[in-house]
Amino acid sequence: MPQEHSVGIILFNKDQYLLLRYVSGHWGYVKGNVEGNETPEETARRELKEETGITTVFFVKGFLESEGYFYKKEGNTVHKQVEYFLGETQETQVTLSKEHKDFAWLSYQEAINRLSFAAGKELLQKAEKFKKYQ
Repeated sequence: MPQEHSVGIILFNKDQYLLLRYVSGHWGYVKGNVEGNETPEETARRELKEETGITTVFFVKGFLESEGYFYKKEGNTVHKQVEYFLGETQETQVTLSKEHKDFAWLSYQEAINRLSFAAGKELLQKAEKFKKYQ
């Protein structure tokens, strides 16, 4: 079975989280596949810039969560593993890539309500809890 390794960022600015609406319609986080010999942090920074135009992010030390899921690609089942960092930025201007059709900076509760998948909601709950105890 094909495997993919991706990295994402749960990005926040003060008390607002950034969510992206993918062309397929679901709401989620910045994420993408690791390319070449990139470190996870390098992948996260590259994907953030490519998908949003945001170039400055500070990773919150000690937070690293992951999710795994299966999806179909060209008739094959692919197992995808995604590592998520928690990142803070001062930038709020977003320039969307072709992968997305909308974005929103939302409060925690608004983001929980907007996220399309249970795994995304669980990641946000963990991120919010982690932020409170820093």
